[in-house]
Amino acid sequence: MTIAGLLGRKIGMTTYYHDDGTAEPVTAVEVGPCVVTQVKTEERDGYEAVQIGFGAARRLNSPEAGHQDRSGGRFSHLQEFSADDLSEFEVGQELKADIFEVGETIKVIGTSKGKGFSGVVRRWGFRGGPKTHGQSDRHRAPGSIGAGTSPGRVWPGTKMPGHYGVDRITVKGLKVVATDVDKNVVLVRGPIPGAKNSIVRIEKQST
Repeated sequence: MTIAGLLGRKIGMTTYYHDDGTAEPVTAVEVGPCVVTQVKTEERDGYEAVQIGFGAARRLNSPEAGHQDRSGGRFSHLQEFSADDLSEFEVGQELKADIFEVGETIKVIGTSKGKGFSGVVRRWGFRGGPKTHGQSDRHRAPGSIGAGTSPGRVWPGTKMPGHYGVDRITVKGLKVVATDVDKNVVLVRGPIPGAKNSIVRIEKQST
């Protein structure tokens, strides 16, 4: 089956031990089952893609529920993935962890953890001011944010304190260490974006 990826739920990190005793830090991701909710074709939609659903929805409005009726489920997350051969897919079909192979290169897209209002040292990695010579309150301050006469204002995009986190993050070049088809779990080497139980998108990456 040649779909580009799946949606999953980040379970958390653990250590995976190989048969030779070597250990690797891995992130466990529950990648299904995902269900095909729509197959988009060039003739009808102008492009080709497979739309899949993941996660049980608590509430859907009438258009959303009507769209998902044929798949036989109610899903809170819908996303599209490319596929080499659309004839392999039909609405209501389940997709599981067996589409990924051990050693395969993937990329993971997720939403980073929210860290609230943060200063420039934490948010942007600023060094801060001098710790001596009477600088009693400048340790973590941003310093100058612009001249008074010219331009007489703060340039848009200036790095300042503010909301930190909750950004769309893509991590490329990750490896699939192991898969458990029965539990629909994929073990990915290293950390991936997001908090526990957050939704992530796993895509196969061409090398």
